Formats: sequence, structure tokens, C-alpha cells
Amino acid sequence: MLDGTDRALLAQLQRDATQSYASLGAAVGLSAGAAHERVRKLRERNVIRRTTVDITPAEVGRGVLSFVLIDSNAWMGDPPTRDALLALPEIQEAHIIAGPASVLVKIRTASTEELQGTLRRIFGIDGVTGTQTIVVLETAFERPLDVRAEPAEPA
Repeated sequence: MLDGTDRALLAQLQRDATQSYASLGAAVGLSAGAAHERVRKLRERNVIRRTTVDITPAEVGRGVLSFVLIDSNAWMGDPPTRDALLALPEIQEAHIIAGPASVLVKIRTASTEELQGTLRRIFGIDGVTGTQTIVVLETAFERPLDVRAEPAEPA
């Protein structure tokens, strides 16, 4: 379970994962060594999955964002489907879902023509029977997960 210090460390890292352990520790009331040890343990427990850079998609030629619901006639959560989706570099995320479709994917492309090509390749995956595509016109906001507060207890 995460304590308040772990949550504060995570919030600091979400703001700037490049800061030194001394700076990180000072922000949450720990020494540099203690901050380093806490972060190491959070990595070991897979609370911190990776450290990355947030790139502006349009600046690297991936300005078209879309979400695609994938319909199927079979279960899509097994390795062959995951591998087939993973092989399409335009797909940033894939989620097995309950609801009106089997899979939800997040796709970033340079153009709608490139999106169309990606959709064609999705249709080539075994079990896919259809798609519903939503093209994003503008992103109102994105925010990181709020780790500072404990999750609410179920009612």
C-alpha cells in the first residue's frame, strides 16, 4: 500500500521525472538517499512502470488522433490479437473492453489517409468484423493520474 510520502514522491515525479533525488527528497521532506530508496522500491513493486518523455505528437508528424472500437466474432484478449495490434506502430494503446465492442485502440497518424491504411490492416486481423472510428478534432485537456489522494472507499 502507498503511504502519503510515496504519493507525494509520485506526484513530484509526474511533474518532472528528471529532477535530482536531492530535489525530490527536499520537496517531500526526505534526504536524497531516502528518496532514491523509496523510488527504487516503487519501481520494484511496478508502481512506477517507466520513465519517459512527453512528446507533442503534431511536432513529430503524428497530429491525427483517433480512437477505434473494434468489433469481433471471437475473444480478442489472447496473445495472437495482442501481437497483431502491437505490430501496428500507429496504435499507441489497446484495451480489451466490455461494452459495444471487444477492443478499444488509440491511434496516432500523420494524416487521415494513413489512418485509413491502419484501419485496413486492423480489418486483416483474425476475428475483426468491424470498426467504429472517432477522430479527435481538439484535445480539451489531458492530465496525469492524481496520486496524491487515497482512492475512495466503495459505497
